[in-house]
Amino acid sequence: MSGKIVKLLISKDPKSAMQSVNQIILEEKKGIFGDRYCAQEGTFSNKGEVEPDRDVTLIEIEKIEAFNQACNQTTRAEDFRRNIVVSNCDLNALVGKEFQIADVILKGIRLCEPCNCLAKELSNEEFLKNMQHKGGLRAEIVKGGSIDLNSQIEV
Repeated sequence: MSGKIVKLLISKDPKSAMQSVNQIILEEKKGIFGDRYCAQEGTFSNKGEVEPDRDVTLIEIEKIEAFNQACNQTTRAEDFRRNIVVSNCDLNALVGKEFQIADVILKGIRLCEPCNCLAKELSNEEFLKNMQHKGGLRAEIVKGGSIDLNSQIEV
């Protein structure tokens, strides 16, 4: 399986909007340099304790597009607050598996289910039902490095 990077996103803190960037630097046992979780400032961060399922999150653009079509929405990838938006890659199949993007090695830890915060923000009662098991993947950084928009996902 080979996938494509569509967008790379980071946010400095939980209240800041996600910012699109051309490249990210991933650090083992820390996260993405410049992102809220690397600084342990994320909504679900445990201060002083780095959790591997908070290193990096991914989501499929096809799932976002299907949600928008089914629910007549215009939700952007940034609204989901995931770090890496991919195309042509079944992220659910990567739970418990290692995969590579450029020189970075990631391990899928668990699905990144949609949260009530986004459902409320979208004012969409169908959101949680329509995005269950489609909200992306939480992954651990096994080997750090950099990823840019030209990087490919190799499983």
